[in-house]
Amino acid sequence: MDYMSEYKRWLDNAALSAQERAELQAIEGNAEEIESRFFAPLSFGTAGLRGVLGIGLNRMNRWTVGQAAQGLANLIVSNGKAAMERGVAIAYDSRHFSPEFARQSACILAASGIKTLLFDELRPTPELSFAIRRYGCIAGINITASHNPKEYNGYKVYWEDGAQLPPAEADVVAREMAATDIFTGVRTGDYDGFVKSGMIRLLGRETDEAYLGEVIKVAVNPECVRQVADEFKLVYTPFHGAGYRLVPEILRRLGYKHILCEPEQMKIDGDFPTVKDPNPEYKEGFRLAIELAKQNNVDLIIGTDPDADRTGIVLKDKSGEYVTLSGNQVGVLLIDYIITARKITNTMPPHPAVLKSIVTTEMARAAATMNGVACFDTFTGFKFLAEKIKQFEKSGSYQYLFAYEESYGYLAGDYARDKDAVTASMLIAEMAAYYRTQGKTLFDAMEEMYEKYGHYCEQTISIVMPGVSGLTRMKELMAELREKPLTQIGPDKVQYIRDYQSGVRTCVADGTTEQMELSGQNVMYYELAGGTMFIIRPSGTEPKVKVYIMAKGDSQADATAKVDALTAAAREIVR
Repeated sequence: MDYMSEYKRWLDNAALSAQERAELQAIEGNAEEIESRFFAPLSFGTAGLRGVLGIGLNRMNRWTVGQAAQGLANLIVSNGKAAMERGVAIAYDSRHFSPEFARQSACILAASGIKTLLFDELRPTPELSFAIRRYGCIAGINITASHNPKEYNGYKVYWEDGAQLPPAEADVVAREMAATDIFTGVRTGDYDGFVKSGMIRLLGRETDEAYLGEVIKVAVNPECVRQVADEFKLVYTPFHGAGYRLVPEILRRLGYKHILCEPEQMKIDGDFPTVKDPNPEYKEGFRLAIELAKQNNVDLIIGTDPDADRTGIVLKDKSGEYVTLSGNQVGVLLIDYIITARKITNTMPPHPAVLKSIVTTEMARAAATMNGVACFDTFTGFKFLAEKIKQFEKSGSYQYLFAYEESYGYLAGDYARDKDAVTASMLIAEMAAYYRTQGKTLFDAMEEMYEKYGHYCEQTISIVMPGVSGLTRMKELMAELREKPLTQIGPDKVQYIRDYQSGVRTCVADGTTEQMELSGQNVMYYELAGGTMFIIRPSGTEPKVKVYIMAKGDSQADATAKVDALTAAAREIVR
């Protein structure tokens, strides 16, 4: 694509507002910025669109959103009248332009004869997944960029099972978008008229109640909460986002009496003014919550990201210092707790299973299998975990107890098909109460996990590769890794290489190969001597390459040392 010609086409288009045109005029003469905005459209995949807000073909704005909405509308129309009648549920988070993009999408769908169910204000991502299933919708849209910085927004599309859009349907939307002129090919209409005619229906508190009613059923042993509720306090922060109302509510319904919500971060604000990044992975974002916890002698802090699908925790260690637990650690704690609570309450199904992604700690497998529970791997992304849950339902082979990814995403229950910070917050709070009845904290419990299941340590390294040059380098890197296989990484020899693109696992020593169950993803996975795993994966939603190091050692110090040794090697390989 000739990015300069595309820039001029936008700049000269009469449909642009004065503000939009001024934004493009401000970059006139800046070839690098023009190329960044117009070198190619935002890529539409199974995760939909995600990008920086701004005017341009490679930015999130009303034009790119409109083109995506028209592409989805065309897909649904091609499925016939029944699909159009089933309609589309639409939700959004606290980011800039999220409400506007949601309403715009509803109008475009309605103009194509498709009924829509639009939430009346921001809602957690998992509630959208629930609404699709509850109301029998053909699809769903969520306007969110999850935990990305404030400059981003996204357009996430779901299909009828409440999981993200499958590849075949995503391909159709992408083709329809390419065939739709971004300025003249999108049909729309009057919002108020569509509401009056019933083509757009607003969803409110009745859907919240139905959703919370399903979430509370996931609690395994709430009796332990009642035992400690008079004295147990916890702090909650929604990072200025969609968890602000339903997370405290589900904790109250679970039985907690002392829920301290960080007041500044309870304010809905797409600038996320109190945090550098609205990501519960980073301790810095919990600064205000930690201050509140110190003032009230609180052991546990729970935080959720802006669209309330990811959950992080901060807790006191033995010295009284507030520390974070990783997504890997919280997932292992939850697996162990859910299995324990199921046994206590005699609710373990006949063929239980837990699910995790290939980049999630192998400690999860140890925790499951040592308790007689099967453990299955999927590719990274909750759509793959949801697909596995669907397979279990169809075959009747296993009943899943819990699914999670190291990136702070957790799911239990049958009502949704995406990670759920509302349910995760509830289960973490229930788990903390259980250990309180045993005279322990979650930090104590994590130390016990290492004694029970082995000493593991993990590290995720994100190496940002921005702009057009970054995208080129990411492709070059993965091609180089395939053309010249790594035989040693840092101090460790490579024993096996898994190429998840081809689905082939190769023994480095003798070159023998075997076909793996999973294939079709751009991931290189190295099994090193001593049981450490080293994984390289380009992000599907951000301009970065991720390196995952997963080590097992004779002690926690040994496992940590292995990770440290490989961290420097990772930066030498990925650059």
